[in-house]
Amino acid sequence: MNNMLPMLYETLFGILALFLLTKLLGKTQISQLTAFDFIAAIVLGELVGNALFDKKAGILDIGFVILLWGVVLYAIEIVTQKFKGSRFILEGKPAIIIHKGELIYEEMRKNKIDINEVQQLLRMKDVFALQEVEYAILETNGELSVLKKAPFQTPNKKDLNVAPEEPQIAMPLIIDGEVVKDNLAEANVTEEWLLDELKRQNYDDIRQVFYAEWLEGKKLFVLPYTKIKKKHLKKKYK
Repeated sequence: MNNMLPMLYETLFGILALFLLTKLLGKTQISQLTAFDFIAAIVLGELVGNALFDKKAGILDIGFVILLWGVVLYAIEIVTQKFKGSRFILEGKPAIIIHKGELIYEEMRKNKIDINEVQQLLRMKDVFALQEVEYAILETNGELSVLKKAPFQTPNKKDLNVAPEEPQIAMPLIIDGEVVKDNLAEANVTEEWLLDELKRQNYDDIRQVFYAEWLEGKKLFVLPYTKIKKKHLKKKYK
């Protein structure tokens, strides 16, 4: 029991050290996992190992650290839900590494990924030529999401003799009741236009909207908070 305070310091230090390490190594080192999923797996595995093989670690000591780790993870989850600005720091954000067919070297450098790793991730998506790709987004879990150029999309429009259309990527304009201003600029629309579109769909306040997605030539796709809550309740009580 006397070891609990030093164990508290060591646990918090371990969380910080592992978090910084995953950020330093880059997203591709923790493919399939977010940074905190990766840390949780390592720490919980170590705790179980200590419980099995360390004779000095008693059940109370191991139980305390497991409880402490659970509380920390729960607190992090609450923080990311309540304070949206913390999500980019704690969870990271996707990075566009291919934009309109061109590699964005600055984003590759920031995410510690080279051209060989990009090619490997593309092959895992059944893309064997970089020139086929219009957009590629490196997700927070290290995976690559790919949108091919129109002639190479399935079914192959060249084979069907169909005139190819310009490929598009959907832009989230509202997330969690807040306007994503960078995406407004990318979509070349204004906040006034967005408000007008919402009013046409009977939304008077941006805070009523959980998610809104823009795609050129399409009606603004809107999900209100009430709809999200109703779906959640239906799933919960089925």
